[in-house]
Amino acid sequence: MGQFIDLDAKDGFRFPAYVAEPAGQPKGAIVVLQEIFGVNSHIRSVADGYAAEGYLAVAPATFHRVKPGVELGYTGDDMQAGSALKAAVEALPAPGVMQDVQAAVDYAARAGKVGIVGYCWGGLLTWRAAAMVSGLAAAAPYYGGGMTTSEESARQPRVPVLAHFGERDHWIPVDTVEAFKAAHPEVEVHVYAADHGFNCDQRGSYEAESAKLAKERTLAFFDRLIVRAA
Repeated sequence: MGQFIDLDAKDGFRFPAYVAEPAGQPKGAIVVLQEIFGVNSHIRSVADGYAAEGYLAVAPATFHRVKPGVELGYTGDDMQAGSALKAAVEALPAPGVMQDVQAAVDYAARAGKVGIVGYCWGGLLTWRAAAMVSGLAAAAPYYGGGMTTSEESARQPRVPVLAHFGERDHWIPVDTVEAFKAAHPEVEVHVYAADHGFNCDQRGSYEAESAKLAKERTLAFFDRLIVRAA
């Protein structure tokens, strides 16, 4: 079990982050970026899972600039509320929430090299972080909504990236994933026989085998770039 702490962004904004500590000396750190549903029980369980693998895990509340204390479920109403909050954060003047992501990475660095993983909107922020945030060793976006658009695909990552997509994801058409792969041959891309949100066991789109395989690949990726490269 982790706990919430407060972090300070460069502009002085204070926001909470869920921090899960490993049992022993951390072998590195993972920043976990939320979906559009807040740092809810699922995201906390993801952070706890990385802590169980030996990493310090930090999950910043990336909605806090527009609304504190967001913890949504996965109903249609929750989807609508989360989408509105995401739009509000995306509308913030630059650098917006990316400075909160930077603060989370800076805090996590006390444990060694830092990787970043994110889901849905957090996957998009993870892709942006790979290009914009300093102090990262690796990035692993899961079904990052919007990251295969021409605007986002134009970004150039500064660290190795491992990206996961679902072939049945109606939010991220497969042809845009193929275009993204062509534009970024340096990115390791995996496409699963799954829908959007396949990693989340609280969603109807959960696909256990795809989630298991993606997690194994992500852990191996982080192990190579964070632990063995240390």
